Amino acid sequence: MELLSCVLLWKLVLLQRTSGAAAASSSVVSESVVKWPAGTQAVLSCQSPRMVWTQDRLHDRQRVVHWDLSGVPGRQGRRLVDMYSAGEQRVYEPRDHGRLLLSPSAFQDGNFSLLIRAVEEGDEGVYTCNLHHHYCHLYESLAVRLEVTDDPLLARAYWDGEKEVMVVARGAPALMTCVNREHLWTDRHLEEAQQVVHWDRQLPGVPHDRADRLLDLYASGERRAYGPSFLRDRVAVKADAFARGDFSLRIDALEPADEGIYSCHLHHHYCGLHERRVFHLQVTEPTFEPPAPASPGNGSGHNSAPGPDPTVVSRSRGHNVINVIVPENHTHFFQQLGYVLATLLLFILLLITVVLATRHRGGCEASDKKTGKSKGKDVNMMEFAVATKDQAPYRTEDIQLDYKNNILKERAELAHSPLPAKNVDLDKEFRKEYCK
Repeated sequence: MELLSCVLLWKLVLLQRTSGAAAASSSVVSESVVKWPAGTQAVLSCQSPRMVWTQDRLHDRQRVVHWDLSGVPGRQGRRLVDMYSAGEQRVYEPRDHGRLLLSPSAFQDGNFSLLIRAVEEGDEGVYTCNLHHHYCHLYESLAVRLEVTDDPLLARAYWDGEKEVMVVARGAPALMTCVNREHLWTDRHLEEAQQVVHWDRQLPGVPHDRADRLLDLYASGERRAYGPSFLRDRVAVKADAFARGDFSLRIDALEPADEGIYSCHLHHHYCGLHERRVFHLQVTEPTFEPPAPASPGNGSGHNSAPGPDPTVVSRSRGHNVINVIVPENHTHFFQQLGYVLATLLLFILLLITVVLATRHRGGCEASDKKTGKSKGKDVNMMEFAVATKDQAPYRTEDIQLDYKNNILKERAELAHSPLPAKNVDLDKEFRKEYCK
C-alpha cells in the first residue's frame, strides 16, 4: 500500500507540473504575411475553432468520466460505467451493478477512481479512465492494468514504464486510481471573467515584449481601446466575437503608416487555452479602375467632376505607374467594326442614288435644248399634217346645188370642205413620254 501511495503521489506531481507549464506559455499557432491595397479595408482573420466562446449554461453534461475495459484476449473492449458532472451514474453490465462504484463527489474533489468490490478472474485487463470536457474540448485518459492472482502474498503495484500495474488477489477489493484536481474538472469558476482576447501591434524592429496594445476584449462585454489616435478610430472587432469565436480585426481606410506586425492573443483561463496568431501586414499601392460610364437618363452626369485619366502617368512614392486600358474581350472590337462598316455601306448607297438622279435629269434638259435649236432652224421638217380617222374623205368633185342665197351656199361649202391640218411635233411628244 505504501508503494501504491508513492506512485499516486508521483503521478499527481507530474500532472500538476505539466498543466502549470501549459497554462503559463502562449503558443504561436500561425504566422502569415498579408497584403492589402491602401485605402481599402484590411481584415486580419483570427478564429478559434477549438471551442465555442460563450457562457457555459449547460451545468450537467459539460463534463463526463467513463471507465473502459480492453486488452482481454478473445474479447472486445467494452464500456463499464460513466458519470456526468451532475452526479448521474450508469453501469452497463447487469453483473456489475453494486460491484463497480464511483465516488458521487468525483467532480467536486477530482477523485475519479473506480472501486471493484470483489475481483474475479474475468476482471483482468487494461482499465482506462477517460475524462471529457465538452465545453473546453479537452480529453484526458489514464490507463491501469489489473492482474488477478490466487496468492494474496503476490499482491502489489508497480510501474511498467507506460502505465500502472496492479496485482490483486481473487475476491479482494481493487481501487483503480484516477485523480485530476484541475479547477476545470472540479470548481466552476465564472467563465466570463477568465476569457480575454487582445490585439497587439509592433512596428518593424520593435521586439514582441514592447508591442503596443490595440484592443482588449472580455466575454462580459467590456472593451478597451488603446494605441495612437489615427489608428484607434479605424480598428474594430465584431460585437458577437465571443459567441462566434471570430475575433478578426478590421482596419478601415488602410494607410501606409499602418504597416507592422499584428498579434491576436486568445486566453481562456478556465479551459487552459493560450494561443497567439501573428500577422505581418504590408500596404501596397492602390489600384485604379476606370469609372463606369454614366447613362444619360439617370442624372448622374450632372454635378459630377470628371474622373482622372487612367492613361496619365501618376507619380507616387517615386515610382512611375502607367495604366493602360485593355478591352475586356474581342467582342467589343468586332461590334465597333460592324458599326463602321454599316455606316460606310449606307453612305455609298446614298451617293450612288444621288449620282443616278443627277445624270438622269441632266440628260432630259440637254435633249430639250437640242430640240429647241433644231426647231428654230427648220420648222417645216418637224411639222406634219395628220388627218383624223373619223374625218370623212374629201371629195374633189363639185356638187352643183341650187342655193337660194349666198349664206346657204357658204354653209354647204364648209360642210363639204376638209378640216384644217393639225401640226404635231412627234419629237417633243416622245421626249415627254421618256422624261416621265
